[in-house]
Amino acid sequence: MAVDTLQSSKLYVCVVGAGASGLVSARELLREGHSVVVLEQNHDLGGQWLYQDVGAGAATVHSSVYASLRVNAPRASMEFTDFMFSPVEGRDTRNFPGHREFFLYLKDFARCFGLTEFIRFNTEVVHVSMATPIHKWIVRSRDRRTDDGEFVEEIFDAVVVATGHFSLPRLPKIKGMEEWKRKQLHCHVYRVPEPFQDEVVVVVGGSISGPEIALELLHVAKEVHISTKHGEIPQQLVKPVSKYAHLLWHQEIELLCEDGTVVFADGSSVVADTILYCTGYSYSFPFLDTKGIIDVDEKIIGPLYEHTFPPSLAPSLSFVGIPNKFIIFRFLESQARWIAQVLSGKRKLPSVDEMMKAIEEVQRLQKLEEPKNIIQVATEILEYYDRYGDQCDFPHLEDWRKEILLHHLENGINNIETFREELPGCDHHEVDWKHSSGNLREERGSAVLEETGGAEASLELSPCRGQKLEVESHDDEALGCPVPLDDGLEASRSDLGKGEVSTWVLLMALSAGSYLSFRRPESKFQNWAPHIV
Repeated sequence: MAVDTLQSSKLYVCVVGAGASGLVSARELLREGHSVVVLEQNHDLGGQWLYQDVGAGAATVHSSVYASLRVNAPRASMEFTDFMFSPVEGRDTRNFPGHREFFLYLKDFARCFGLTEFIRFNTEVVHVSMATPIHKWIVRSRDRRTDDGEFVEEIFDAVVVATGHFSLPRLPKIKGMEEWKRKQLHCHVYRVPEPFQDEVVVVVGGSISGPEIALELLHVAKEVHISTKHGEIPQQLVKPVSKYAHLLWHQEIELLCEDGTVVFADGSSVVADTILYCTGYSYSFPFLDTKGIIDVDEKIIGPLYEHTFPPSLAPSLSFVGIPNKFIIFRFLESQARWIAQVLSGKRKLPSVDEMMKAIEEVQRLQKLEEPKNIIQVATEILEYYDRYGDQCDFPHLEDWRKEILLHHLENGINNIETFREELPGCDHHEVDWKHSSGNLREERGSAVLEETGGAEASLELSPCRGQKLEVESHDDEALGCPVPLDDGLEASRSDLGKGEVSTWVLLMALSAGSYLSFRRPESKFQNWAPHIV
């Protein structure tokens, strides 16, 4: 199913999943003129962000979101390029809001771009296979609303897999695990701390969810022991362990005994009531039948060119959201855009051989990599996202966003309990600008636009709260009319007379990612009217 087998530039495309990846994929495909159907197994969109109580149906729960979960990255890093994740009055306005706020953001996104009408809810994809020799895909799905739900079989030109990979728990292999008769569970089914009241709990895992759930359990549990693979206590646990007497760190578990004893590699032990595994998730696409062309393992799926296209099945089969380290939502958007443009013929993929060689080279370099800390890894990943976006002219992530991301990532390691409460500061250089005419310069954190006679000059920036913007107009005549301002802006202005410079100082009260547009008047009787766009 190489690229030249898809004759039409406007295709009938199936998107599997209506989470963040599926929604942005549908939006980009529609923009390219494709006909789109999104198949979603749940009753609503959102994917992981659609909170689900576990109850009796734990085996079929998709979401791993627990009740108190808050996003671990600031709003500015979780929004799509043209749909800001701005605070909404009456909702969760924190810079690191709770999971429901991001779910509502996805609902707003779908509503804004008219995506809901393309989604078939309560529709489980049970089988996706190649339809040879016609070079299409057979998608079999069933209605989940009843036990004997109707099965439907359809033919699509292309399939985009956007189901995520945080739903199938991955458990470690520990000696004595099967004989240990007390409670063992994965954080996939953790929702609230109350069931662990007065228990001795061992939390296994030192990535993100492990330490955060351990800290939540401290409020109800008798003791919380956290076990990680590190040879010494991880940096993010140093402060909490020194602060709480009933929070203890251990090396990884070596043995589980029938009497409830948990023995750690450092020689320590504890008799525990519960073991909670925060040990990650496995890739799983049980519906996908590629006759062995794609290999799906616990930790890897491949071969995939640029984490997106399986070479011998490209571009009619693609994946969005496969990377599992430090993913940002703009990367999902760039993936979706590239896929949509390749399917429409705007972009060309390399040959199958070239894609396979590129994959092999990446694998070779990965084997030679030296250990890196998380900041180094994140920095390299952000650079990769920029290079990836170049394939479809996707805008690079602004430097100020990268700085914010890396700052909060480091702060999260050093201050796991408080990093979300830090107010966005102006100590970072957070002015990002573009302009269509005139000369623009930056002075001590302010953006200064000097017009050169164009009919329109625009300035795009992302200010932090309280930041000043100075705009200098070099018109032949000073502007003598009042300036209407939108809500959220305060401005002071001085007109210095004909031939002089009119200076505006705008005191911003906008979230990062807001845009201001300034239109130059055709005469002195018209306004220079800033407005949020």
